Amino acid sequence: MTNQSDRYNASIVLDHNLAQGRGDKVAIYIGDQTYTYQQLGELANRTGNALKELGIEQEQRVLMLLLDTPQFPATFFGAIKIGAVPIPTNTVMQSADYEYFLNDSRAQALVVSAPLYNLIEPIRANCKYLKHVIVVGGDGEPDTLDWQTWVNAASPALDPADTSPDDIAFWLYSSGSTGFPKGAVHLQHDIAFTIENYARGVINMTENDLCFSGSKLFHAYGLGNNMTFPYGVGASTVLFPGRPTPEALFQVITRFHPTLYFSVPTMYAAMLAVPDAEKKYDLSSVRLCVSAAEALPAEIFRQWKEKFGVEILDGIGSTEMLHIFISNYPGRVKAGSSGQLVPGYLAKLTDEDGTQVPAGEIGDLLISGDSAAPFYWNKHAKSKHTMRGDWMFTGDKYHIDADGYFWYDGRSDDMLKVGGTWVSPIEVENALIEHPAVLESAVVGAKDETGLIKTKAFVVLKEGRVESPELVKELQEFVKNHIAPYKYPRTIVFIQDLPKTVTGKIQRYKLRG
Repeated sequence: MTNQSDRYNASIVLDHNLAQGRGDKVAIYIGDQTYTYQQLGELANRTGNALKELGIEQEQRVLMLLLDTPQFPATFFGAIKIGAVPIPTNTVMQSADYEYFLNDSRAQALVVSAPLYNLIEPIRANCKYLKHVIVVGGDGEPDTLDWQTWVNAASPALDPADTSPDDIAFWLYSSGSTGFPKGAVHLQHDIAFTIENYARGVINMTENDLCFSGSKLFHAYGLGNNMTFPYGVGASTVLFPGRPTPEALFQVITRFHPTLYFSVPTMYAAMLAVPDAEKKYDLSSVRLCVSAAEALPAEIFRQWKEKFGVEILDGIGSTEMLHIFISNYPGRVKAGSSGQLVPGYLAKLTDEDGTQVPAGEIGDLLISGDSAAPFYWNKHAKSKHTMRGDWMFTGDKYHIDADGYFWYDGRSDDMLKVGGTWVSPIEVENALIEHPAVLESAVVGAKDETGLIKTKAFVVLKEGRVESPELVKELQEFVKNHIAPYKYPRTIVFIQDLPKTVTGKIQRYKLRG
């Protein structure tokens, strides 16, 4: 017999809004259009039914290559509702990457935004499992289905599949710094856990909020910020399918007046660099800003608060844990730190042998919490390395201060040992960025003439600043005066741009060459 309390389908995150009388409430603002919860719920149901009519069955994968449009949540929740497994994917990759995703996942259906279909057409013949391609907003590309025609023919009524809290709900591919991306498998209950503990427990998101995320929906961070969190509490969202330039994001905030704004450190720095932004744009509606994906330098926090009068809550999350598990809290931010544990999560710091390190010492961060992916798809060795029983090995180095705040000390493979002592590249970068000439910096280890590792800094200067040997010396002295002198960069190279992932993380491995 089936126990109803053992049945759970994550589509309830969207559907509960109808049961609670929010059918006529706007769920999505996008350009000049709005979608109510009733309209979005029906679109998700039609999508689920249309997938079923294609023969998509429970546990079969549906790849999503979608811009931030209403078709994204409709496909995501429609697939989950029939027990299928949606896989949102990064929209700024190459054809070869999508060929890998399609073959690795064995997805039988792909839903793709028309501007991205040109990346799929050349590789279709190489995707041996792919049977159906549905194009959103296309012009009738050969051998594809038109989204609008496809969903219009399907019923707007759909009952959820008979799934349990521990059934697979969706995957997210992690952007590993090396090697092929890994498909992190997430379960039906994972989304609800993050809504309760982060959205409600940290930022106190309610149905009165209007959310806007500069980070896109395909990323685990954006998926929570601008979809699962607001739907989970009955709030509204602003979707922006365009390229997230600083000016474009300011314009969206000024037009729609969100109460919560989510972005990444790189973008906050770029927005601060826009001349007279505080005079040109209106951020008065924003009650809180959130940052993740990379440690937020204290100087960016200070400048943003001074210029716009609102705190940025920095935190750390991961694709494997689905969202943020350590965060600063409103009104008790320690600038430069990642904050304190999010409710529902545990943490420990260990040395290379797995022994817990004493308070104040740097160690590898392991996290435990019920939003953790149980494994990577088809990656047994990497699953064993990362998923360690109740604990998830994050690959991040941290130390904890006396107040229980976590301070990021770099990736486990980015840490530098200089003169027998650990040096955090993040600490040196944060010192450099406090200099008035520096826009961004990245620090790596480089061998000197004796083969010893020394710190090497790559620096992007602010507009109008000119590189010179004198400025190199000035920056080196500046760092010596701000942190332990032995940590100063022995070499400084001025460059135009730092290599980054689409989510704004600096790719230090590309600078080590």
